[in-house]
This record gives sequence, structure tokens and C-alpha cells, in this order.
Amino acid sequence: MSNYDLVIQNALVVRPEAHSPERLDVGVKDGTFSAFENSIDASQASKVLDAEGRHLFPGVVDVHQHWGIYNELGQDADSESRASAQGGVTSGITYMRTGAYYMNRTGPYKEVFPDVLAATEGKAFIDYAFHVAPILREHIDEIPMMIEEFGVPSFKIFMFYGSHGLHGRSSDQGSFLMIPEDQSYDYAHFEFVMRGIEKAREEFPGDRDRISLSLHCETAEIMRAYTKLVEQEGRLAGLEAYSASRPPHSEGLAITIASYLAHETQLPNINLLHLSSRKAVEAAMMMQATFPHIDFRREVTVGHLLADFHTANLGGKVNPPLRSREDVETLWEHLLAGHFSWVTSDHACCKEETKFGEPRDDVFVAKSGFGGTEYLLPGMISEGRKRGLSYNRIAELVSKNPAERFGMSHKGDLTVGVDADFCLVDDDVEYVVRAADSFSTQEYTPFEGFELTARVTDTFLRGEPVFTDGRIVGDPRGQFVRRSGPDA
Repeated sequence: MSNYDLVIQNALVVRPEAHSPERLDVGVKDGTFSAFENSIDASQASKVLDAEGRHLFPGVVDVHQHWGIYNELGQDADSESRASAQGGVTSGITYMRTGAYYMNRTGPYKEVFPDVLAATEGKAFIDYAFHVAPILREHIDEIPMMIEEFGVPSFKIFMFYGSHGLHGRSSDQGSFLMIPEDQSYDYAHFEFVMRGIEKAREEFPGDRDRISLSLHCETAEIMRAYTKLVEQEGRLAGLEAYSASRPPHSEGLAITIASYLAHETQLPNINLLHLSSRKAVEAAMMMQATFPHIDFRREVTVGHLLADFHTANLGGKVNPPLRSREDVETLWEHLLAGHFSWVTSDHACCKEETKFGEPRDDVFVAKSGFGGTEYLLPGMISEGRKRGLSYNRIAELVSKNPAERFGMSHKGDLTVGVDADFCLVDDDVEYVVRAADSFSTQEYTPFEGFELTARVTDTFLRGEPVFTDGRIVGDPRGQFVRRSGPDA
């Protein structure tokens, strides 16, 4: 009987929190890591994989995805999990809410969420979970149920949804969110969501550290006024115009409001999502200093780190927008200084026929969001090493840190006993990004033509190959991950 189901030899193992990659052999048994040693006898293994000196990273934990926002949820679970595996992602967490897009329905989560699980079951090639947004008043009362029965301890607020259109122009938000006439999605609702989450933290002490609130921080009133100004002036076009219509101080103001509400409600676990600008990060750091008792985590996306509003094509329309090159450089400065907690993709597959409106070059009629999970790790390595970001730090940012925050205790690390999720990376390549090479169904990418110097060659989920030799292998084995409750 073999001691190992799989042994990986000749790998440069990139362990989070280590000082540098280590030449080690890795043993896998029953889907988990069982050994990290200088040498493992190949005769002890049922299978042996020669890494040929490539870097072995922990499987990426991409905690900001949007399966089902523009396509049927089950379809995205299939195709976008393939794109995830192509980029070394082995676990993804998708944001889910009621209203237009996603499931295109309203109602209590006790009715909606089982259908979410049914739509994705047996479809995904990576493990997955969901964050949930309390949109209706009754959703706040369902927070304990989501934590205990469905294993969902992470929640979200979209701060601009109450009175600004998803794609840039205001619309009937009551219809968009499918909320009753006697309800509103505003600062008061956000406060009550926070109070509901903090109450749940008290009710479930065993899960209290896993229970958190994420916020998309933009201010509707500022954006509404600036959108009108930018369109009336007609001086700017494309992604630069869209950035000006949702100015950076809109982010900063929303971050300040959200932070004070967290202080008021005594909710300590706050995640500030996809900070895109100097002003946003400055506001976030100011709030950290002002409210040291709040455990703020700050997120940045690979899109905001790689592209600016001049280098990306119109497919790069996203909320918050791609910013100036100055903002991009500032984000990197803060990343290198340790001010960001993790890096994610904000992957939202939007096919070309859906993405662009008429006229095609009008940024304000295009849909918001784009895919990019397949470029998360390759992009971070390609750009990060130019700037002195170590591989081990990258592993922390894309794997270990997000897994820890969101309760994926068996993911995101390279240590004995955790799930054997990993990928092999060739960092001695040069290639140009082409949408045609992606497994996503998106058909375009704002990164078209970008040059990368790292490529994922193999991705393994719980010790079994998912992506190798440039293709997806095997059947979809991805499982829903409960992150709270008795079975977590």
C-alpha cells in the first residue's frame, strides 16, 4: 500500500509567510497535503509528478467573483470555473443577491438560496462558496439562518445601489432591486444590516471571527451629479470619462461613512472592496487610524493593478472604474507597503453581445464588469516581481489571507493537513494576452495585448488534476464549501 497518492518532485514550493521558495518534494494523501520534505522516495507514491523546477503555489482563493450576473448561474459555474482553473484558482467565492441580474428574482433567501445551490451543484471545476447581500428588510432577519444552516458567514452592501444605475445612469432602483414600495436601500438599511451581523456574531461565538461585512464603497449622490457633468461637457471619452463620472472622492466619502457606521454599530469585521484610487486608499488608512478597534481588511483587484483608463480597451468598464496611471502606481506603493490584505479578480463574465451598447463606443451604455480570474496569479507574478514583490508574499495575497478571512480554513496554504490545492507556474515565459486563449465565454478582455511573464501550467484540486497540458481534465469535482455552522 502506497504512503502517498501523489508525490510532486523537483518543485520550488512557495509557502505563504516563508522567506523564499524552497526546493521540496510534496506528498499528497486522501486529498490533503501529507508531507513537505527535502526528498520523498518515489516508490512510496501511487503517482509521481515531476515539477521540473517550476514554482508550486497554493491554489488561488479568488474571493470576489460574480458567477451568474450576466449569464445563467449554472452556465457560469461551468465555464468561469474552467477559466479560474486555467489561472491556478482552486476556490472562488461569488457575490449573490436578489433583484435584477443574478437569479432575477426577489424573496427570502430561505427560498432563493437553495435554488442557487441547485444551479451550481455538479457544474464547477473548482470549489466554491457565496457571499450574500441583504437587500430586503427580511434578509436581515435571515442572517442567522444563512450562517447556521447554509454555512454563509460573509455579507455585502453595495453602497451606491439605492439611487444610481448599475452601469452609469440613474434608473428606477426600486424595480432594479425588486424591493417593496415601503422599503429603501439606503444608509439606514446599511446600519440595520450591520447591527444584524453584529448580533449574529454574538449569537454564534464559534463563528464570530469568520462573520464579516464587505462593502462596495461609492457614493450615489456624487456619481449622479458627476455623470451629468461629464456627459454635458463632452470633453472626455471612453474609460477616462467613466472614471471622471465616478470620481475617486466618491470612494473616499463612502469609505468614511461605512467606517463610521461600523464604529456606531460595533461591527469589527469590515472588508473594503476593490479600492481603486489614491483617495480611496488614503480614506481607508485614515479610517483605520481613526477606528483602530475595527478590523479593516482592504482589497485591490488585479485589474486595477494592471490596467489604467488609457491602456485598457472599453471592455474594461467596471465599478469602481479603472483609474489613471498615477492611481495605479499609488496602489502598488500601498500594496508593497503592506496596506492591502488580498488581491482578487472581481471576475464578472459579460459576453460581447451583452457588454456593448449602441453606439458601441459609448461607455455609458456599456455594461459594467469583466472577467479576469485567469490572469490573477500570472498578472501578479508578471508585474509584482518587477517591483520587488516576493513570490511568498504573492501567495499570501492571493491565497492564504483571503482564505483565512472568509473561513476557508482548509484552503490557501501549503502545510500538512489542508486540502491539496495547488498550481505549478512557469515563470520563464513571455506571451501576449489574447481573449481567444481564455476558457471564459467572455470573448474579449481589457487586457488584450498585455505582455505577461508567468503562466500556470497545472492546477490540482484536492490532489487531482483539473487543468494540465493546456486543457481542463476530468469531470467537474468542485464542491460547495460551508464556512460556518456545525459542518464548517
